[in-house]
Order: sequence, then structure tokens, then C-alpha cells
Amino acid sequence: MHAHALLHLLQLSSPSLPIGAYSYSQGLEAAIENGTVKNEATAQAWIADALHEVVARFEAPVLWRLLHAFAQRDGAAVALWNERFIAARDTAEFRAETIQMGYSLGKLVADLKLGDEALLQILQAQAEVPLPTALACAAVALEVPPEAALLGMLFSWAENQVLACVKSVPLGQVAGQRMLLALQPQLERAAQTAQQLQDEELSNWSPGLSLLSMQHEVQYSRLYRS
Repeated sequence: MHAHALLHLLQLSSPSLPIGAYSYSQGLEAAIENGTVKNEATAQAWIADALHEVVARFEAPVLWRLLHAFAQRDGAAVALWNERFIAARDTAEFRAETIQMGYSLGKLVADLKLGDEALLQILQAQAEVPLPTALACAAVALEVPPEAALLGMLFSWAENQVLACVKSVPLGQVAGQRMLLALQPQLERAAQTAQQLQDEELSNWSPGLSLLSMQHEVQYSRLYRS
């Protein structure tokens, strides 16, 4: 990867990217509340299961398709996967999360004038912009290779999950870094899965996670918005 593309990827993957990712746990806080996640071992198992059973089988392959659709300036394909991703959000919190972060990143793309006019027109043509759509547009605009953008998205997701565990289980900072190191081979495997799945194989079927998200909506005490 060229240095400029690597630097752009680091910027897109940075926790300082102003899209509010740190404020969401994606159901993890509810799992901590009910005792499913209670220490380093259960936290790592939770993140790995969510990675392989949900993210690698739906969020990541949708991003992979959006990356190629934006690269080809294929507005119809972008609209198709944009709509399918939003429709697959099965709780109000999950839907609000991706729309809020997508809006923030999409606004950043527009404010920084990233990419050409065709890219911006495709992005702005969407009635609502979830995070994968905005991220794909930004990555293509910044000339980040699709394989790298996919890994960056997966690492950012894992890092946010680990940070939620560090703060809420709670775990120490060393434990958090140990978890991220242990997850790296699994992130690579998840990226490979995302690139290989056919359209009819995509699935975000995870009823346990959906129930936890619904419980989080009415959780008495919470730090996160999902």
C-alpha cells in the first residue's frame, strides 16, 4: 500500500474520527449487565462470536460490495446495498446507531470535499446513509484499497468492543491490548469470509443479540447508546 493510502486508512480507522463510535456498544453493555460477559475470557469469546457470526457474515460483506460499487460509480448498486443494510437493522437502537454515524461521516466527506462529484452525488442521493455506505464512499474517495478498508473497518469495530469491555466489565488496559492482539488472526479470517460470501449467503440472523439490544433500550443504568 502506498504511504498516502495507509495514512488515509489510519485516519478513517482512528478513534478520534468524529462520528461518535465510542458512544455505542452494540448490545455488549446489556450482555455485561446480565452477566454473560464478566471477565476477559468471556469478553473475548463474545467479541469473537459477534465477529464471525454477525459482522463477517453481513456488515463486512455489505461494506465490501459498497466499496466496489462506489469505485465503479454504480449508483444503482450503492442504493441497493444501502437499502438492504438499513432494512436489516432489527432494533431501533441498531438502526439509530448506523444512521447517526453514517450521517456524521457523510457530512465529514462533504465538508472536506473528498472525492469527485460523481461520488458525492451518489452519496447524497441516498435518503438515509448508514455507516457502511459513508465509510465506503470515504475509502474510495481517499484511494484506500478495498482489502485495507475492510480490515480497517473490522479493526475499528473490534477496538470499540474491547474499549467497551475495558470500561464496563471492567478490564485493565493491558487486558484490552491482549484481547486485540489475540483477535488479529480472527479479524483476518473475518475479512476473508466477507470477500468470499455470495449474495444469497449473507445473514445477520442473531436473535440473542437482537433481544439484548431491545433490553438495552430500557436498561435502567447505561453508559452507551446501544
